[in-house]
Amino acid sequence: MEVLRTILNLLWLVLSGIWSALGYAIAGVVMFILIVTIPFGIASFRLAGYALWPFGRTVVADPQAGLPSAIGNVLWFILAGVWLAIAQFLVGVGLCLTIIGIPFGIANFKLARLSLNPLGKKIVPVEYADVARTGLDAYVPIT
Repeated sequence: MEVLRTILNLLWLVLSGIWSALGYAIAGVVMFILIVTIPFGIASFRLAGYALWPFGRTVVADPQAGLPSAIGNVLWFILAGVWLAIAQFLVGVGLCLTIIGIPFGIANFKLARLSLNPLGKKIVPVEYADVARTGLDAYVPIT
């Protein structure tokens, strides 16, 4: 299974990963300009890392996230989320036009959904997804 994930990640990197990560990185740099939006920049760089190598990792809700994450997601949506999600969606539609691109298009759709509200989420290896949902962080390597 690990070999398949590596192959998918390498193909992803060439087809969509580099460009997706670059978009998130640019959004992160823009968010770092203002001190108030630095948490959004951190979230954007976290998304950039996930966009580079998504297969084998998954997104789970952080059970410790609360109202500040919800408020932050509203601001994120207005400032960058909607634009990044539109880009991911359009790339996903383009990739789904080919049979080989369908898994990568689906991955783009997942990233588009994550682009809308990234705060209050954790990116974890798929093997630890169930543990991460319980909030037992001592056993989950967070990336």
